[in-house]
Amino acid sequence: MHWQTTRFSIDLTRPRVMGIVNITPDSFSDGGQHASTKAALAHCEQLLKEGADILDLGAESSRPGADAVSVADELARLLPVLREALRLQVPLSIDTYKTEVMRAALDLGADIVNDIFALQAPGAEALVASHPNCGICLMHAQGEPKSMQVAPHYDDVVGEVRDFLAGRGAALAQRGVAAERIVIDPGIGFGKTVAHNFALLARQRELLQLGYPLLAGWSRKSSLGTITGRPVGERMVASVAAALAAVQNGARVLRVHDVTPTVDALKVWGAAGLIDGGGR
Repeated sequence: MHWQTTRFSIDLTRPRVMGIVNITPDSFSDGGQHASTKAALAHCEQLLKEGADILDLGAESSRPGADAVSVADELARLLPVLREALRLQVPLSIDTYKTEVMRAALDLGADIVNDIFALQAPGAEALVASHPNCGICLMHAQGEPKSMQVAPHYDDVVGEVRDFLAGRGAALAQRGVAAERIVIDPGIGFGKTVAHNFALLARQRELLQLGYPLLAGWSRKSSLGTITGRPVGERMVASVAAALAAVQNGARVLRVHDVTPTVDALKVWGAAGLIDGGGR
């Protein structure tokens, strides 16, 4: 199993760790810490030293309640970091839902588009289809970041998320996008209650029936705070536990803030033979 991206074919026979680089002043977990180009690049280098396999660069916060930023502001934050990070020779993912930002990043050589709205913006599908090797992460979200946690509702959250992701994958297939370019993400915390999130974790293998590798993004999420009573800065242990549960249920990419403990936990599980080779 491989994830085809612009410059790299990423081997997913073992789980890969995607380190989060928030180039924003208002991320829920580390807002402002890496907002400057210099600080963001230093964070990229640190995450790689800690064992990250992929870096996910985001220049607009998608936390619940977040305000949207303009295309110009997002590009002004992102592009200077991306230009320098490309020299690190590791897969670079761009966390954006704006077609204009995707285009600029892909034109510079970014490897992956990680879209919380699964390429539903006008022109987004055509854009990734025109870049024949870029990787794609299709995520499910209900509602907009500003209001998505107000009153999320599903009759069957797993079935509805599965059907949505199946539809988005089919739309890309119609445009000639190869399946090996696509990874799916159930969108933990994006228009979902605590119960919805844990139902998606418990029944995660039902999503693997779609035939795509799965990315899990549990790191420091509010659902972990709800069940542990811990503030965001004290959710590392819960985040690693959720990541291992996701891997046990078939996840192949873990999007995390805390790279070192996640990498160490995966090494222990691998030594104990608890991680399979990626089969579904």
